[in-house]
Amino acid sequence: MAKFIPVDPFDIVIFGGTGDLSRRKLLPALYHRWLDGQIPETSRIVGTARSELSTKAYRDMAREACETASGKNWDAKAWKGFEKLVEYVSIDATDPDADWPTLKSKLSDEPERACVFYLATSPRLYVGISEALGRAGLATPQARVVLEKPIGTDLESAREINDGVGAVFAERQVFRIDHYLGKETVQNLMVLRFANMLFEPLWSRNYIDHVQITVAEDLGLEGRADYYDKSGALRDMVQNHMLQLLCLTAMEPPNHLDDDDIRTEKIKVLNALVPITGEAARRLTVRGQYKAGVRGDEPVKGYVDELSSGAASTTETFVAIKASIDNWRWAGVPFYLRTGKRLPYRHSDIVIQFKPTPHSLFGEGNDAVNRLVIRLQPDEGVRLYVQIKEPGPGGLRVKSLPLNLSYAESFTVRYPDAYERLLMDVVRGNLSLFMRRDEVEAAWTWVDGLIDAWDRYGDAPDLYAAGSNGPLAAAMMMDRDGREWFEGK
Repeated sequence: MAKFIPVDPFDIVIFGGTGDLSRRKLLPALYHRWLDGQIPETSRIVGTARSELSTKAYRDMAREACETASGKNWDAKAWKGFEKLVEYVSIDATDPDADWPTLKSKLSDEPERACVFYLATSPRLYVGISEALGRAGLATPQARVVLEKPIGTDLESAREINDGVGAVFAERQVFRIDHYLGKETVQNLMVLRFANMLFEPLWSRNYIDHVQITVAEDLGLEGRADYYDKSGALRDMVQNHMLQLLCLTAMEPPNHLDDDDIRTEKIKVLNALVPITGEAARRLTVRGQYKAGVRGDEPVKGYVDELSSGAASTTETFVAIKASIDNWRWAGVPFYLRTGKRLPYRHSDIVIQFKPTPHSLFGEGNDAVNRLVIRLQPDEGVRLYVQIKEPGPGGLRVKSLPLNLSYAESFTVRYPDAYERLLMDVVRGNLSLFMRRDEVEAAWTWVDGLIDAWDRYGDAPDLYAAGSNGPLAAAMMMDRDGREWFEGK
């Protein structure tokens, strides 16, 4: 049984401490690490925001958030101990005359104690908050700053953020977080590849036909209309989550599991991505936007109807991309990326589809291929589809069935979610699952080329009904290659 190793005492300051991310993810993550004995009782958790709240009111808000997140695992007795760690300071991070001395007084003055500044705010505040922390004397050698995605909206803005934050904090102190990289199955991807002789010899163009990476959501805007309409699926999902998954799938074995060794191998993949520019964008990408449809048995509005303005919009809610990696291992192997909102069900998968056998011994229709399906959500697990004989008389019939590793079935104890794991990595100073500056900028370089091509041609997104699998053009893109999207649940 896995044991949770306690971290050293630390301080964490959550900017945007009353916001949605803090209530849904950060505070519950810290509470659950407390439950498992990872957080020492001398640690401090300080929420900050513009709201004028007392510490008691903030603790009440935090309790409601943690109780909701815990469900049947709620432990009221444990909460009594945890809430003693929690305090609140009202600070307007945009005000140069904000009360930084009060915040500083809440933190330990021990020089070797880690102090984490989590910026759960709009990215436009990242540089200003970092500069204010520097002026207040809080950017100490043991300080760490956590930046949520998106890091900018294009390469230029990403560089401005990186330059501004980097002027205050050294690169080793900057943790650019992508919660997908904290998921158990994402980390297990490296173990599958590099700890099993069964897979690593096959992990190349010699045996793999293609790779699919899908991040599908069944929800719509859910209160994110203002942000999403300025972003779209490409900036919101592809530039960070999906390219990170692609890197982990395609990277070479690192020399060690040290943070920079892993991140150096990922940047090599990003640099080898073939740019999709000009006319190629029309052949290799599909943009979509959902219209009114049905979710389950309930009718749902279209994307434009969900916008507060109700005005026409060309923002994409669906993207499919045929990407290529121009290196020795992956030359000729397409990587199909797909993400969208208002699809039939929520799931995130990495599908490794192997080449068919050179000759089918079992007749027409019995040429099914092997697939390795790594499911990231909602039910984390790994399935390897192999061919077996279907029992019974009447001839030899072959059926594809999975060898199934389900985390829920195999590990009955609760294991930390992505934010819990990544927060503890920040405290330890482990950067391996966080993005380096050059990774962010290389990803934006590739995405910017695609955005420029879309803007040049001005094609409107293809409409698809909410609750469907996306635009027909996405299926046709695969069909032209003699392939199809994997839709298995």
